[in-house]
Amino acid sequence: MDNVVSVKLKCGEGKSMVKASELPVPMPDGTVYSPRRNCCPFSVPPLQAYARIVGEERMERLVQAARRLEGLKLLELNATAQGGGVAEMLYSAVPFTNHLGIEDEWGIIRGSPDFFKCTKRLHNLLQGMSDDLSSDVVETYCTTIEKCISDCLLLDEHPDIVLVHDPQPAGLGHYLKQPAQTWVWRCHIDIEQETLDRNPHLRDFMNDWLEHYDAAVFTASHYVITYWRLPKFIIPPFIDPLSEKTRELTHAEIEEVLDKYHIDSKDPMIVQVGRFDPWKGLDRTIATFRHVRKARKCQLVLAGGMASDDPQGQEILANILEETKRDADIHVLNLAVDDRLQNWREVNALQRAANVIMQPSTKEGFGLVITEALWKAKPVITADVGGIPLQVRDGETGYFYSAPEPAAELVIYLLDHPEVARQVGERGKQYVGEHFLMPDRIADWLMAVDILINGQLPGESYTECIISFHPWFKLQKRS
Repeated sequence: MDNVVSVKLKCGEGKSMVKASELPVPMPDGTVYSPRRNCCPFSVPPLQAYARIVGEERMERLVQAARRLEGLKLLELNATAQGGGVAEMLYSAVPFTNHLGIEDEWGIIRGSPDFFKCTKRLHNLLQGMSDDLSSDVVETYCTTIEKCISDCLLLDEHPDIVLVHDPQPAGLGHYLKQPAQTWVWRCHIDIEQETLDRNPHLRDFMNDWLEHYDAAVFTASHYVITYWRLPKFIIPPFIDPLSEKTRELTHAEIEEVLDKYHIDSKDPMIVQVGRFDPWKGLDRTIATFRHVRKARKCQLVLAGGMASDDPQGQEILANILEETKRDADIHVLNLAVDDRLQNWREVNALQRAANVIMQPSTKEGFGLVITEALWKAKPVITADVGGIPLQVRDGETGYFYSAPEPAAELVIYLLDHPEVARQVGERGKQYVGEHFLMPDRIADWLMAVDILINGQLPGESYTECIISFHPWFKLQKRS
């Protein structure tokens, strides 16, 4: 496999390299990864290591897509390098794409605490929070985006494709897009057209920014906004099966993490991992656990961290600590995010130590933490919302939450029937392996780029089209 790929770009080739440990992530100007600036502070295994997991045929599809784009420059922009599923994917996807011989750089935008409070509110509104988009939010957003323009040094090299992730940096296209460039907006959140229709100010706000983009990528067809006149691609998120967050761990590595947080591995564990966020269903998990412990001796672990673009997290964490302060069998862990690899290793260990994993979110664009749990062959109780049903088939690859009492009965059943739990977990792992691993989804993205750069879709139909690369994502349009 490695012999097939002609990798022409190597980080720091021909120049003196700066040690990865000496590089801040991100750099002061927002650069996270840039081969031409000798900023490659993280990496992924060689392509052959992934071929051993997904197989030669699937890797060949990826390689062929990359070969058609040889010489292209990509740039990815988002709001944070700390915390959240987007950053986690980029830590693997960007060096992986460079392994394929395509120059891919990553930068983040800078913003004040007020800006991230504003974008968190925007995020909540887009996910259905009932309120209007205030003029203060709009003013803060526009002012910050205008200040970010001079910081985007990575644009100096004139990338061919700019991929902008989520609403926070979406306004950059209005100011920075050049005629020869293709700008793509990637929506990772649980957004519905009906939400925009109910909130005209929010709809107009998003329309104004997105009219400057050439295409959009959505996680699933039900997120597609039909009146945005640009080609729309359906590409789900992915996990890197070889990252520190997903690799196999030894028993000693798992026990080390449990000992650190004073968790007794002899008692069954229910675990929920993720941001301290109002949409994550933490109250549902706590209520479920309190029913379970009446019947079985067990413990609950709620493990999260603070993303730099999510100022609401501290408030949610404080509420949970207050709610559970008398529950000795509930462990609330605020995992440090300044050491990314340690954070990922600890999440990995906690999930692998779990008997049951819960994630009963009320809104979820996709739920990579669910993907990670399924990949570890764990039974997952989650919710029938957003992008989660793309991963979980109720009773087959996981279970859907309905209310605390029936969820508790299900947890007790899984604790009492470990073979059933194992079988469900194995089916979940197989499904993730077939559909949500990085090589396949990067191949989708490169095929989308190929269509945008070299495609034959004509004129009017081009702006109306919705493209999905796989039959298991066949479109189910709204009535």
